Amino acid sequence: MVDRPTLTHPEIAETYGVSLHTVTKTWAQHPQWPAPVGKRGRSKAYSPDDVAAFHRKHVQRPGPHLAPERLYTARELEAAGVGITAATIRADRSRGRWPEPDDTSDGVNRWRGSTAAQALEGRRSYRRAAED
Repeated sequence: MVDRPTLTHPEIAETYGVSLHTVTKTWAQHPQWPAPVGKRGRSKAYSPDDVAAFHRKHVQRPGPHLAPERLYTARELEAAGVGITAATIRADRSRGRWPEPDDTSDGVNRWRGSTAAQALEGRRSYRRAAED
């Protein structure tokens, strides 16, 4: 019987496209981080399936469910449950970290769902343990 391959912290960082620091100091400190299944040299080794399950549950944000052509206000985006508040959108916009509105008729800022989804893709995706 062949043992399934395992992953060390550097391999996990490479697999998920994050820094080693993120894996060791953020993910691995989470209370739900999987237990090691062994060692390779001096490094703890983890099951790829366990790490993937952790990533799905605690790191990945669900993709926003926004109609691409519909216009949304900041409050509507917050209500849609995309993981950002209206206040954060306004603050990020004033700091140049959120795109300009696609529509400003009647003095109301509105973004197309596709614009908001693209802006949300670049945001940090780690969820804190308190949110579980």
